[in-house]
Amino acid sequence: MSVLACSDEFSETIEIGTLNPDALANPDGVNFLLTAAYSSLDGVTNASGGWEATGDNWWMDVIADDAHKGSNDGDQQTLFRLEVYDWTTGLSYLGSKWRALYAGANRANAVIALILGAENGEVLFQNQLAEARFLRGHYNFQLQIMWGQYATYISEQNYLDTEFAQPNGTPLWANIDADFLFATQNLPDDQSDFGRATTWAAQAYWGKSKLYQGDFAAALQAFQGVITGGKYSLLPEYGDNFRVAGEGGSENIFAIEFSPIGGAFAPNGNQGGVLNYQGPNGWCCGFYQPTQDLVNAFQTSGGLPLLDTYNDTDVANDAGIVSGDAFTPHTGTLDPRVDYTAGRRGILYNNWDINPGKDWIRAGFSDISGPYLGRKNVYWAGEDSQVGAGGWGEQRSGINYHFIRYADVLLMAAEAAVETNDLSTALGYVNQVRQRAINSTPIKTMDGSADAANYEIGLYTTFASQDEARKAVRMERRLELAMEGHRLFDLRRWNILVDTMTEYVENEKRTIPNFGPKFAGAANKHNLFPVPVGAIDQSSGTLQQNPEW
Repeated sequence: MSVLACSDEFSETIEIGTLNPDALANPDGVNFLLTAAYSSLDGVTNASGGWEATGDNWWMDVIADDAHKGSNDGDQQTLFRLEVYDWTTGLSYLGSKWRALYAGANRANAVIALILGAENGEVLFQNQLAEARFLRGHYNFQLQIMWGQYATYISEQNYLDTEFAQPNGTPLWANIDADFLFATQNLPDDQSDFGRATTWAAQAYWGKSKLYQGDFAAALQAFQGVITGGKYSLLPEYGDNFRVAGEGGSENIFAIEFSPIGGAFAPNGNQGGVLNYQGPNGWCCGFYQPTQDLVNAFQTSGGLPLLDTYNDTDVANDAGIVSGDAFTPHTGTLDPRVDYTAGRRGILYNNWDINPGKDWIRAGFSDISGPYLGRKNVYWAGEDSQVGAGGWGEQRSGINYHFIRYADVLLMAAEAAVETNDLSTALGYVNQVRQRAINSTPIKTMDGSADAANYEIGLYTTFASQDEARKAVRMERRLELAMEGHRLFDLRRWNILVDTMTEYVENEKRTIPNFGPKFAGAANKHNLFPVPVGAIDQSSGTLQQNPEW
């Protein structure tokens, strides 16, 4: 969609549009443009769309230690190269994501420019201006954590310039913080239309920005404002965050509001996740499989995670075993969240049927994706009404994707508390998340008569040191938020990506022997994505490449 003569295509030459700003400077016109800015959250625009630009960041988990690409190695070769760290500046996934985020920021700029250019616009459209600035902050935050200072800031003053590309090389944090602060101060506590940003979402995002910048005291204050505000709480059931029952619930702070309505060819549902189905119904296409490393992390002793030793032994898996062959499931103790996260052989899968193993796995034994199925992204039996079909019969889930949910805020607050050496506060927040997992209903056997596995989870009684607390909080983020698109960015901001990925590959080779030889190796340059070469070319040299690339 082209509005106010703007283009979704970053650094594309601007064409003369047909929509007059004066004609749009009214509630209908402003809301029309604002809706377009919201609609870019899922990554589907005329500049870029589909799984490469997906708004839920699922393939970012493939670059971390939570997920494998899935399917066979030859399917989606670009994503295979990303998983094995064979990166170049021309990989299409990177270009698609870059374009989609700038399309969203550009649409937000169109709203801001329209309001600021209208007579008395800041007063008449204060709420919409705050929403637009929140959205611009969101898109720029995503650009910052993916490309760092090698992303470029586009403002409402220059987004229509013929020379659209602006110089890069300066971090976006100051602009991000300013947008989220403005949104915090000007958005309402509640919105009549569900899914719109609120002051609480803006405050949580401002805290997240401060956390990423290492300003832990400011981050903790922001998160505690959300926590004590009383609007949000943990859902009683952990699994409801990924089901219809949790839609619009007390844990939702800011999410992509997916809808399956519209039928074939309608741009609805989660188009970015259409590859990520496999299992009982002949779904396509077997991508986004949890790793053995992730499943191992759910092992417990005395109800607590094995912070340093979880990879000393593997959770029993059926790698290399066909479905008709005998298999002995894991008998050791596990955090019950494992079976809301990874589909394991012998365990009831989203109420469809008992997972038979290889018959539901598209990847071959020689491929590098392993024996597990994703679960959080797959709708449950009986919830078919939340799925829309696409043009080639793909599954388009209507289940929302959380950019920030309340458990995430609690754990970010715990992290900030650890880094300010307030270990008792951190302990309390971590235990709130764990208590919900304890109280939640675990996955059951097919007849519902017993737990599906040997589940054991408990609370921490104390953190003996700041180092132990830091390990516990980081592990809790992984267990609670696994397969939700956060892991890569956690590893990067903790400055442990290279060491973690190196160790991960060595451990993963026990389950997937071919993985090690295909992995090109992680290096410091992988802490940021390279600037897409197409964007540099289109900028006529204005944009500079990250020197690591």
